[in-house]
Amino acid sequence: MANPISRSYLFVPATRIDRVPKALASGADAVIVDLEDAVAPGDKRSARDAIARTPQCAASVFIRINGPDSAWFEDDLKLCSDLSALGVVIPKSETQDQIRYAGSRVRTGAIVLPLVESARGYANLAELCAAPGVQRLVFGSIDFQLDLGISGEREELLFFRSGMVLASTLAQLQPPVDGVTVDIENIERVRDDTLYAKRIGFGGKLCIHPKQISTVNQCFSPSADDIAWAKRVVEAAGAANGGAVQVDGKMIDRPVLVRARAILDSQRSDN
Repeated sequence: MANPISRSYLFVPATRIDRVPKALASGADAVIVDLEDAVAPGDKRSARDAIARTPQCAASVFIRINGPDSAWFEDDLKLCSDLSALGVVIPKSETQDQIRYAGSRVRTGAIVLPLVESARGYANLAELCAAPGVQRLVFGSIDFQLDLGISGEREELLFFRSGMVLASTLAQLQPPVDGVTVDIENIERVRDDTLYAKRIGFGGKLCIHPKQISTVNQCFSPSADDIAWAKRVVEAAGAANGGAVQVDGKMIDRPVLVRARAILDSQRSDN
């Protein structure tokens, strides 16, 4: 694919801007420099100044700015515009007006990623999806749990995750990005969380440590068995020239053929 869908988004604290070059070389499909949760209120200005002095931030990274209701929102948007950043991650996204305004303040063509972290944001998913510049939704699952008083992470959030997948599909956006796995040392938990998100229709995941990246990328990439199956399906369908065909004892209809072609199209040079 010329423009493959990003599988992994690695956070880098804006207070550790020296890590950006290493993050860009880490294997992550995208890097997010974080001005929000990773930066204390008294350090916001110095963190912005550090980003502005880092050439790799220009057109190479996303910047997670502070929320629309914060005192730092306007200055963060100006920084993104001055840098011509690749894109902007907007926390606490709740209305289309917020997204539309932020998009108008950054460079033309910048990618906009609304971070859904509240009941109000979820209730307005269709509006967020329809805002100019929005490429896909991002699920801020931890803050979302806090806002709704939810203590579980799986079946307790299944309804909301599925709603984000549905809204994204209806708006013809890329599949949404799932939230972080906070257990940095437990790679099997990262794998399990990622495969779960993939099964229900997500297409990417936020990462908080470089050691999570390869697992996330692998889980969102087609396996060798998937690719072999897809090749058999496409070849059999082509040989049948529109006629009925079976592969591995199963009938191949149009949805199966579409899925097989999508698997082959999703192969990346780093696989």
